[in-house]
Amino acid sequence: MKTHRTVSGTKRMSAFLILSGMMMSYVHPLTAQDEAIVRQENDRLLSNITAAFDTLKWRSIRPAEGYIKYDYLIPAGFYKQMWDWDGFFIGCYLASHNKDYVKYLQDWVFNFANSADTSGYVPGCITTQGPRPIFGKFTMKPFLSQGAYFASIYSGDFSWIGPVYGNLKKVISYREATQYDPKYGLFYWENAVQSGADNNPALTNDPSDPDAILATDINTFQLREYLSMIKIAEQLGYVDDVELYREKAKALREDIMRYLWFPDDHTFYNIRRDNGSPVRRVSYSNFIPLIQDLLPKAEGQAMILQYLWNPYYMLSPYGLRSLSKQDPDYNNKIMIVPYSNWQGPIWINANFLYSIALKRYGFHEEAAKLGLMLAPLLLNDIKMCSSMHENYNADTGAPLAPTAGESPGGVFTGFIGWNLLEQNMIEGSVKDRWTLLDIPF
Repeated sequence: MKTHRTVSGTKRMSAFLILSGMMMSYVHPLTAQDEAIVRQENDRLLSNITAAFDTLKWRSIRPAEGYIKYDYLIPAGFYKQMWDWDGFFIGCYLASHNKDYVKYLQDWVFNFANSADTSGYVPGCITTQGPRPIFGKFTMKPFLSQGAYFASIYSGDFSWIGPVYGNLKKVISYREATQYDPKYGLFYWENAVQSGADNNPALTNDPSDPDAILATDINTFQLREYLSMIKIAEQLGYVDDVELYREKAKALREDIMRYLWFPDDHTFYNIRRDNGSPVRRVSYSNFIPLIQDLLPKAEGQAMILQYLWNPYYMLSPYGLRSLSKQDPDYNNKIMIVPYSNWQGPIWINANFLYSIALKRYGFHEEAAKLGLMLAPLLLNDIKMCSSMHENYNADTGAPLAPTAGESPGGVFTGFIGWNLLEQNMIEGSVKDRWTLLDIPF
């Protein structure tokens, strides 16, 4: 039985003051001349980001080699391997900008789907020499069916999935067999590193406490896998599978709301498998259910105002944090080893997902502002380093890891990868052309 802890009046008041401030800004609109200057500056930011990424994006594309049979996507710079959600985000970026680039997202699907063993296990990282065990054996994140779905949406063709459809099903079955808790009807990460938010305090990397956390992010991503399989099965004519995955999606959505939503706190929390108690940390992962419209509009808006678009928690002058400023573990340390730092710094992929949540719950101006806040971070980085960093200091905007000291040979190699998503965000901000990765229920 879960318990709830109500938020304090101070926290509620902070959300009210933020809302009031936004409303006041609408009372005093800019003059026509000011608006023209703002539009010109925003157009300049978009133009500069687009020009820079037109050069940098090629560093994230590699030709097929060795174990990897299709062209593959890498974060570039510090990382030469093919990673699960990194490749998904890079592939979606490429496919959303040029139909000819959809092949790279399709190839990402083929490379991972064809790496499935007889049980359906696929690793989260693959190299030209084969699967790479890192921090122990763990399964790829739930993105494979989503990648297949979006590659089909961008290309207008689902037939290419046919040869790997059976493997998509096996990968889902493997996750259900190894990362599913029937008591709660929910999924768990094998460790925090598997989640990609490598040291998220709402999870654990404690080897004495394995498979401990039923998490908001994995369950939302898995829900989206089921929804993707419904759409794929419909297109390929697998009627029985449509009904199978529809029932699974319905049950998972209900259990997410039953166990992970805490209405008195106005937020989702991870919970422990052993006793069902909430992990009361406000981190990146709390907000992932909002990308799939799991909350009614009023409740989602209240959660965003109280935590996400609130400088006492996630909002900084440079973007949205990965961990609440109120958390005792909040920091902006420069880290890659042993894990990258998700305890405060700004991550572009997380901000991309936050922007989807903002748009879905009617915070259109805030979503637009977010894309514009992030652009100077990346442009300054590119100007200084001819590349980018994985993350940025939420309190100063300074680039963090990887440093030259953390790069091979002591030479700064940078990072490209999912930072490319900033172009999608600023296209929404400036041109009202949003990339929302929508999967209808």
